[in-house]
Amino acid sequence: MRQVRDLRARQHKAAPTRAQQRAKTSEARRRLADAHRSAAADRRLTKAAGGGRGGALGKVRAGLGRLRDAAVKKARSVRGQRTEAAMNGHRKSAEMKRLAARKAPARRAARAALWRSAVRTHARRLLAGLLAAPIGLLGMVTTPLGRKLGWAWLQHPGRRLYRRLAAIAQQHRTRRDTAIRDRLAAAEAAIDAEDTATPDVVGDRAERPAGRVPGNSSTPATTYEGVHVSGFRFEEAAAEMEAAAQSYEPDGCMEILAMVEGLPAALTCIANVMKILAERADAEFALEKEVAGGLNDIYTAMLGTVAVAEDLGPLFRNVHAQDIARHETPRNGHEAEKGWNV
Repeated sequence: MRQVRDLRARQHKAAPTRAQQRAKTSEARRRLADAHRSAAADRRLTKAAGGGRGGALGKVRAGLGRLRDAAVKKARSVRGQRTEAAMNGHRKSAEMKRLAARKAPARRAARAALWRSAVRTHARRLLAGLLAAPIGLLGMVTTPLGRKLGWAWLQHPGRRLYRRLAAIAQQHRTRRDTAIRDRLAAAEAAIDAEDTATPDVVGDRAERPAGRVPGNSSTPATTYEGVHVSGFRFEEAAAEMEAAAQSYEPDGCMEILAMVEGLPAALTCIANVMKILAERADAEFALEKEVAGGLNDIYTAMLGTVAVAEDLGPLFRNVHAQDIARHETPRNGHEAEKGWNV
């Protein structure tokens, strides 16, 4: 066992990351294959040096061997470029998903603001129609008179009033929408700048602490379906949370409010679990890069749930503002507030 540990330590020192280990293994296999082909070519050249019919056939085989070696080198180069392009595509896709999750709250707020702006414009158009309606009825009398006298200001006064008010409402909406889009662009630019300064993706090697993090030695090791488990059972913790939610009986709605306002922090902790697993899968565990990328995708998706949970607390306080006020700012004390037996 000690020799195995020493061998693994030397291998880890020679190639600290999984990417370097894969590259080293591939290079060793290629060198071995090249050595076999080179030995075969030397045998053919030796046979060709003997002359005669066998020598001519050996020369032909040697030429074909050189062509094959060139084709193998070209195929290796193309395969390496294709693999690198695929990995870059996966990294770029994960980066775009992560940025989209970080920009989702700002975009959602911008969409809501644009929707409110549109509703406000349509409300002002409706109000303009209500104001122009009686004037339009008056225009049924003034319009024929204006035509006879040649006075344009007496013709269709309700229609002209509605068009003017609707145009003003549209101008105000255009200014509001432009300001909303400018704020969204500034928020996205700030996120991009922060992401450029502090990237948060699974790279070729995740940053790890300088020393080993001490674990909980008191946690007993268990066996699950023939697999040795060292103590971390995410599904057990999730099952306990599910059971707690099913048997949850709050003392009051204010306790539910506290739970809702604590959801972003709880979901952030769960997302950090996925992030830690992605980093360790990339740097420590004997896993391929695709697995670490998948865990990083889960982490990115969890960030989106955190953003949604952050909006739930203000929504709760908004729709239950009166109920919350009776608890936080009761009139003449809580006992007096109980007079409303609702």
